[in-house]
This record gives sequence, C-alpha cells and structure tokens, in this order.
Amino acid sequence: MDPELLERITARRAELDELEERLAKELAEVRAERVELAVAERVLERVSEQPVDERASAVPVPGQVGGRAVMLIPHRAPDAEESTLPSDYQRIHAAVRQAAGPVMARQAGEMLGVDVRVRGKLEPLRGRLVRLAGLGWLRKLPDGRFTTLLCPGTLPPAAVRYGVTGAPPVAVGAV
Repeated sequence: MDPELLERITARRAELDELEERLAKELAEVRAERVELAVAERVLERVSEQPVDERASAVPVPGQVGGRAVMLIPHRAPDAEESTLPSDYQRIHAAVRQAAGPVMARQAGEMLGVDVRVRGKLEPLRGRLVRLAGLGWLRKLPDGRFTTLLCPGTLPPAAVRYGVTGAPPVAVGAV
C-alpha cells in the first residue's frame, strides 16, 4: 500500500469526523430552538385568542418558556391597573409611588425591608425597577432615580417655564 495515500485517507477521515461532530452539535441546537419557538407560538396563539379587555384585567400567572417558569409582566397600557403586576412588582411600584419624590434603588430597598448593605440583595431589586421602567410602569431619570410621575424637581426647565405638568408619556407595547 502507498503510505502517502493512506495518510491522505486518514486525514480526510479525521476532517469528516470533526465535521460530523460539529454538525451534530448544531443540529441539537436547532432542535432545541425549534422546541422553544413552538412553545412561544402556542403562547402567542393563546394570548391572541383572549379578548383584549380580558388580557388587561387578568392577574399574571407564571408561564413556561423553554421549559423554565417565567413571570409574565405586562406593558403598561393607559387603563392598566397595578393589580395586573405580579405581587413583588406591585410592592415595588407601590413603594416608589408612595415616596416623597424620585428614589434610588437603595431607598426603595429600605422602604421594602431589603437588606441594602448586601449588594446581592439590592441588585435584583434594581433589575426589577429597571424592568418596570422599561415596560412603562415607572420612569427612570438620567441620574438613576425612579419615579411613577414627574415630580416638581424632575421637570426640565422649559417645562416649568411654560407650566407643563403631569405624567410622562406611557410606552404601550404589544402583549
């Protein structure tokens, strides 16, 4: 037998083995993503079948995405009530609402009884505040404080000069 030919065959076999391994891994990832998409599709079908007014008044329940339980937090709509939020988020929203003005995450944590000296307990609260702001329930100010309404100290100078008051525009997202 020709040793050079045997070496080329062995090298090609090794390349094909590597390719097969890589493709098998990619196939497994594609199948996992297809399962997640099928779950998302079923959730979307259920939500779209539900009347709009029923969706807004429904109490949030844990959902399943990719086999993991997740809490669905709705975007704020003009007529949405705080009761549509999960109970933890209701408490956070109520604490920010009851504050005398905009609050930092640490102040909100103190109001909620969180041990603010432990960073690991404060960061999840900060994440929830940011999530509420992203969904239109709270307003995050440039200095990192959170508020539910525009407070007198947070209005831009031009707004004060022209007598503009009231709540900031609410971002309404798709459910």
